[in-house]
Amino acid sequence: MIRAWLRRHRNDRGSAAVEAAVLAPPLLLLVGFAIVGGRIQVAGGAIEHAAHDAARAASISRTKGEAYHNALVAADATLSQQGLHCASLAVVPNLAGFDVPVGQPATVSVSITCVVSFSDLVGDGMPGSKTLTVSFVSALDTFRTRT
Repeated sequence: MIRAWLRRHRNDRGSAAVEAAVLAPPLLLLVGFAIVGGRIQVAGGAIEHAAHDAARAASISRTKGEAYHNALVAADATLSQQGLHCASLAVVPNLAGFDVPVGQPATVSVSITCVVSFSDLVGDGMPGSKTLTVSFVSALDTFRTRT
């Protein structure tokens, strides 16, 4: 008799709200990690593309000074085109290949270090940043004059 009375008067109201309150924080945390991971992946691709473009621009230049300038301009243009804004950006061309005599193989490389901030994902309160470094090497034409 008591069981029948309990079955009739049992109330499940509010249980869905409690379940949602318990499950919401871990789900939001999981979504946040997915967004940050995606941001890191996209930024890494953009920086890799910028390093490639910068090394290529340096390798087709005639002089060491022109190569340095072209590498910086190409990296900045590619990062701007990709929509990536680094909190801190360092573009370091290695132009030692211009000192190698003509007729011998030589290369130039460009290393880009970018600090990607996560504050623009959700809002200014989002903490954290990630430092990404990418290098790319491009060959100089073996029989082209270098100065």
